[in-house]
Amino acid sequence: FALYVSALFPSFSHTFIITFFWLNFSLKIFIPNKSSPELQFFLGDLILTTNITIRTEQPSDYRTVETIHRNAFWNLYVPGADEHYIAHILRDHADFIPELDLVITLSGQIIGNIMYTKSKLVTATGLEKPIVTFGPVSITPAYQRRGFGKQLIEASMQQAADLGYGAIVIFGDPDNYVARGFQSCQKFNVWAADNTQPTAMLVKELQPQTLAGQKWFYHESPAMTYDPADARKFDEGFPEKAKHHQASQEAFYILSHSILK
Repeated sequence: FALYVSALFPSFSHTFIITFFWLNFSLKIFIPNKSSPELQFFLGDLILTTNITIRTEQPSDYRTVETIHRNAFWNLYVPGADEHYIAHILRDHADFIPELDLVITLSGQIIGNIMYTKSKLVTATGLEKPIVTFGPVSITPAYQRRGFGKQLIEASMQQAADLGYGAIVIFGDPDNYVARGFQSCQKFNVWAADNTQPTAMLVKELQPQTLAGQKWFYHESPAMTYDPADARKFDEGFPEKAKHHQASQEAFYILSHSILK
């Protein structure tokens, strides 16, 4: 049969054809459930990119989205997590941007979310420039590192640009964001309110030259301020999960306390 297909499609190598039919036969034997996560992971983009939708979050999505953030961040930066509570309280704040509250779905199942809030840059003379920041942003652990976060972030940034926003400032690991066009805050003369330049403070211009010619001080939205006790109480409404220490928490501590010179 491989020779027959080769005659029909001469550009296909015999190795490719034989490998394809071996793969197809093997999957039928070892992975009879074609919708299983194992099959989706094995075939990668061939399967996973065919039924993707990015849309705005709906009220019926709230609990699912909060659960995704909880699972994605649990024990990552600290023992436990507060990001699901942050997502919960952001929606009711004046600085929350509903048009940029997006979920990514795979075959109708929500697997990730990104939220944006308004923030601002201010010069020493009091000139203000409205900008945006995003977070929390996460992909459910079973689907991480497969390109879904990239798609969600890039789609949201394009939408933010279409809405007229000129820049984004975030705090994050440069390894995760420089490939999305973010650069060090030093490149744009952007400073924290305490006149430092944190290593984790990253900037992306959505409109060219938006930040040129000024020294800017970043002020995040008060929407990001919360009482940890309220977060702990909110978490009690979810299934119990064990809190523990892990290496990523120390890495986060080092990065979050690092200042550029």
